[in-house]
Amino acid sequence: MFDLEHEFGCDLAVGPTGDLALATGTVLGQERLLRRLLTNSGDYIWQLAYGAGLGRFVGQPAAANRIRAAIRSQIFKEAAVARTPEPEVDVLVDASGTVTLQISYADSESGGTQILNVDVDGGG
Repeated sequence: MFDLEHEFGCDLAVGPTGDLALATGTVLGQERLLRRLLTNSGDYIWQLAYGAGLGRFVGQPAAANRIRAAIRSQIFKEAAVARTPEPEVDVLVDASGTVTLQISYADSESGGTQILNVDVDGGG
């Protein structure tokens, strides 16, 4: 099965021949990890335990430890994430309530370090 290349918050990517681009390699791994983190557990009917459900933290008081635990509960379920070295999950909350996530992991295919950054505005 192929995955379309789609960066979160952007349009679908166009390939070199004008058709829709397909995600491969490390891009595919990052897209799948982000999809897993944003999907609510129970929403994917073929795998009810799939998803960290990070969206449930939007509009709530920032709880860095709970967010980190939700990420760590799902991160090793993605084939793209190598077990060693262990991924680093940093959850930073500033005074305005903005949560910044930085996830650093080794890509299991290439061995290279991948960094996934996500900023979430706390909305006050």
